[in-house]
Amino acid sequence: MELKSDQALALFEQGYSCAQSVCAAFGPELGVDRETCLALSAGFGAGVSREGEICGALTGAVMVMGLRDGRADETDPVKRKERVYAQTQQLLAWFKAHHQSLLCRNLLGCDLRTEEGRRIAKERDLHHSVCAPLVVEVARWLESLIPRAISRR
Repeated sequence: MELKSDQALALFEQGYSCAQSVCAAFGPELGVDRETCLALSAGFGAGVSREGEICGALTGAVMVMGLRDGRADETDPVKRKERVYAQTQQLLAWFKAHHQSLLCRNLLGCDLRTEEGRRIAKERDLHHSVCAPLVVEVARWLESLIPRAISRR
């Protein structure tokens, strides 16, 4: 069985954003087809459309947790929402403890909104040296949750 982290990395290497790669690696197992995941998460890469805000791998993971626990058919939507919030807070705390920031611009050390920032990112190959490992790391974090998620469905 191929790991979801391997699938996420493969998608990333095909040119999908960090958010798309994480979301689409997990979505089909949680009931949402790959194409829908790719479309839904398209604007969230590079800290939301190159704004350098929250890391796209993290936003992809938050979408996955919503798919897993945020189902609309639940009789108690507040309970489901609180479960997603709690798990998201755990992810963000874990990530920040390991990387000191949740923000793409801080993780990369440049501003992708500018030509200079995009030039720096390309010269330093940040796409491969920073982003790809973060996609894998976040996907591995999610992999530990998915078996429990499926058994709860």
